[in-house]
Formats: sequence, C-alpha cells, structure tokens
Amino acid sequence: MTPWIRFLALFLPVLLLALLVAWLPRLVGDEQEDASEPVVVPLVLTPAERALQEELVELADGFDGEVGLAVQDISTGRILHANGDELYPQQSVSKFWVALAALGEADEGDFDLAEQVTLRREDMTVFHQPLREIVRARGRFDTDYGDLLDRALTRSDNTANDRILRRIGGPETVQDFIDDAELEGIRFGTDERTKQSAIAGLEWDQDYSIGNAFFDAREEVPDAVRAASFEAYLADPIDGASPIAIAHALGQLARGALLSSVSTELILSTLEQTRSGPRRLKGGVPAGWTIAHKTGTGQFYGGEQSGYNDIGILTSPEGREYSVVAMIRRTGAPTIARMQMMQEVVRATVRYDEAAYPDSGDEPQGDEVNTEP
Repeated sequence: MTPWIRFLALFLPVLLLALLVAWLPRLVGDEQEDASEPVVVPLVLTPAERALQEELVELADGFDGEVGLAVQDISTGRILHANGDELYPQQSVSKFWVALAALGEADEGDFDLAEQVTLRREDMTVFHQPLREIVRARGRFDTDYGDLLDRALTRSDNTANDRILRRIGGPETVQDFIDDAELEGIRFGTDERTKQSAIAGLEWDQDYSIGNAFFDAREEVPDAVRAASFEAYLADPIDGASPIAIAHALGQLARGALLSSVSTELILSTLEQTRSGPRRLKGGVPAGWTIAHKTGTGQFYGGEQSGYNDIGILTSPEGREYSVVAMIRRTGAPTIARMQMMQEVVRATVRYDEAAYPDSGDEPQGDEVNTEP
C-alpha cells in the first residue's frame, strides 16, 4: 500500500466523523422545526372562511360579556377567530394540560397510569370533587392514576386533577410540557386549591376542603379584598390562554404532534366521554358528528362569573376535524344564553364544513377573498 493510500485510509474516516459531528445537530434541529406547525391566522380568506369569520364576530359582538372564539380547520391549520388573541381565564380547561403533561411523562417512561394511589382527607380540594364523598364515607380511596385521569377529564374532579399534578412534579412540569411543545400564549397557572383561594382573596387552609368551609370563609372576606382579587385575576389570569393558542394546541394534538399515538387516542376517547357541559359546545353537535371536549367554570362575584369555557375537537361523519374554542372572560348573562352562543359556534363550524367541502372532498373549495385592510 502506497503512502498516499495509507493517508486516505486514515484521514477519510476522521474527516467523515468530523462532518457528522458538525452537521448532526443542524439536521436534528431542522427535523424538529419542521415537525412544529406554525399558528396560521389568515388575512386572505376563502368564501367559506369569510362566512365563518363573520359568524364568529357576530356571535362575539352580540353576546353580553367578554368573549373570545376560535375555530381551526385542522386539515389546513387555518384559524378563524373573534377576539381570539387575548388571554382568557381557563379555569378547569387547565385540567387538559395536566392530562397532556401526565401522558407525556408516561410516553417517556417516567409515569405509569397503572400506578396505585391512595386518597385521604389531606388530598381533598375545593368546589367540584365527587371523590370527596367517597373519601368521607370510607376514610380513604384506593385507585390508580388512570382512574384519576378519567375522573379529572370526564367529571372535572378537582381532587383527581391536583393529585395527578403533584405526582408528575407540579405546575412547573405542566408549563414545561407546554413550552417544550412550542405552544405559545398558554399559561397553566397552578393547582386548584391555590388558584381558587387567591381569586377569593384567601390563602388555602386544608379545613376549607370540608363541607361549606370554603364558602363560609369566602363570605368573611371584606368586599374590597374580594373585588380586588377578582379583578386582578381577570386582568391578568394566572391560567390565561388565548383561544387562538388553544385552537392551535388542539390541532397539534389531533395531528399526533404532542403525544404518542396510544396516548393521543386515550385522551381523545376520554374527552369524548366528558360529562360536564352537555349543553355547551356539545349541545350544538348534530347527529353523526362527535366532540371531544373540556369545560371550565369560574367563580361568581358582583353578579358576574369569571371564566365560562368549553374547548374541543369536533369531528364530521367523514372524519374532518375542527378545533373549537369558546371562552368567556366575564359575564352576567343567563347561563342559557352562554350555552346557546357556544352551540351556535359549533353550528357555524358545521356550516363551514358544508360550504368548504360540498362534495366531501379533501380540499377546501372556493377562491380566496382578500380581507387585508
């Protein structure tokens, strides 16, 4: 073997290794960037999009309260909205992020839904918590985290949610999941005990979890403190999120970009069984369509309610999917008016589907209309 050949035999592997080390991070980074779908709020609309946009604006403007609406055609990624770029209090919609983070941990092998857990009095929280009656009657409740996940999503059980939250590492773990998924415009906030106490002008005491103790303590808070706490929460909600951001996140979930296929199927099938809010978005779902959704309902003060919400993935009989988000920051409107408005958002989305896909094709129909100012 000549010296030149020996040189090439020794040098080329070193050169290839150096090139691999230099370029591999860029290649991986490009792949991750491509996997992250951008938020698309179009200025140039098709006729079907324009009709939906106009309906959303009309619904928001005609409602007695501060409302934000957003709909995403998940197949195109395009989002139509009304006041959808503002932050709204999520309330129990935040349980959706806890579930996503927990399933993300499970996908990584750091959490097992089959893991056993025991709930006792010290685990009880506030407001809606059907588990409290079981613990009160038995003194304890033995189950697994898969059961708690189901209860947190389908029954909006605050105790089930907060126990999962503590197990996976607390609010930081959830916010890290949101941030790592590049879901901008979403704050998780904190656990239910801490959040609801702060909104009422209180600091949490575990005795509040028993009977009407929380309500009695809240009644003793001076009006000035209650009002200031309530308004501070609405002005800068610790769990604030924009309807556009949530619509985008729902689309990412449906596309399989947030969780494994198994975990994606689990959370969507669970959300289809949601019991809360049957007359919110779900009330407008026509025969043959389905919705996987999560509600949120906040506290009252001064004749107004903070955070009355419903978010979900609406699916047509042909399998086309839409993110639908309806969030009310504050309102004194009757409950029936809130539910009717949310139902109309669903009906407007269905009309969009009929206009955009008249022949049940895969591509939206119609020429684009320029709506730029």
